[in-house]
Amino acid sequence: MKVIAVIPARGGSVGLPGKNIKPLNGVPLVGRAVLAAVNSAFVSDVYVSSDSSEILGVAASFGATGISRPAEISGPTASSESALIHTLHEVERIKGMMPDVLVFLQCTSPFTTSEQIDAVVSKLLEEEAASAFSAIEDHGFIWQIADDGTAAGITHDHTKPRQRRQDMTPRYRETGAIYAMRVPEFLAQGNRFCGKTALVPVEMPPIEVDTAEDWTVAEAYARLRDPHRLPQLKRIKALITDFDGVHTDDRVIVNEDGSEAVRCSRSDGMGIEMLRHRGLKMLILSREQNPVVKMRAAKLQMDVLHHICNKLPALDAWRTEHRLEWAEIAYVGNDINDLDCMKVCGMSFAPSDAHPEAKAISTLVLQRSGGNGALRELSEYLLSNDLIG
Repeated sequence: MKVIAVIPARGGSVGLPGKNIKPLNGVPLVGRAVLAAVNSAFVSDVYVSSDSSEILGVAASFGATGISRPAEISGPTASSESALIHTLHEVERIKGMMPDVLVFLQCTSPFTTSEQIDAVVSKLLEEEAASAFSAIEDHGFIWQIADDGTAAGITHDHTKPRQRRQDMTPRYRETGAIYAMRVPEFLAQGNRFCGKTALVPVEMPPIEVDTAEDWTVAEAYARLRDPHRLPQLKRIKALITDFDGVHTDDRVIVNEDGSEAVRCSRSDGMGIEMLRHRGLKMLILSREQNPVVKMRAAKLQMDVLHHICNKLPALDAWRTEHRLEWAEIAYVGNDINDLDCMKVCGMSFAPSDAHPEAKAISTLVLQRSGGNGALRELSEYLLSNDLIG
């Protein structure tokens, strides 16, 4: 039984621009959906369908495979089913086979868990249903306006005494978070409800993020109870950064005389300045011998150790000199020569375009790439989460 998860995530959003990659309690919406699917006992592969390369990049950093969605099914009127069908055909083209079950997840439900996904898939299989979906119990009294303009009860008879909650017939509302479908039936009908359908009650906050107001509610809830909360982090006293691929975009310009130039971000410089004003000790630790490393460090008023082939002993000596514990240090790296340092520091970060091994061991993969605002993003993350002290 081959089960895959597909997460449609368009780049455009009218109600809340950029919502799918906007961090909620440190984890972007698309990352939350990917994490829930990756940790499911049933799901073997996770795909994100998007017209945005930025969304696909963020999704990949959390373990998903990106599927580029054509423009004709990426507009605001395009159905989720169209994206799901397109992804299934792409999976068949790539893998040479169709899956048996498709799990459809939505980024707008930020508190979906792996256990809830497993409950929906289990119900689908147990009931031998064609489709299944997550729902929450709803005790609301729903009304409509009748043809004569008067109010009429839909879920209750308003002409009779009001029922107590415990006496009401249980009713359920779709969460919009999780759907599971058997692939042959889904492709035949093109509808997520493609035959015998099973309803799966789950405990989930009734929060769908489509507007700025929804986001405020989600933030408030996340502060109290968040299944995707990052590990509890201690405050740090020092920040160590690689140079190429962190302060720069990992490219070098070689002039006719053999001198080299690199590209840095002024926004990153402002981020470093913000951290310096908070009293954070900072060091650039680089393998490069290029004088530009030392000059950039002087500009940012950071300590610098460059032309360092074995970084860990050098960092250990600097740490000892400044009387710091490893737990008090954060490290930003982008390549395999940073791995040893990243593993021993209290927390570590990697730009979005870092080497896969660096991203795999990071406390948090940043949304921005090296030399393009990654350090500014990190500085705002550290300050907003009160992680300096």
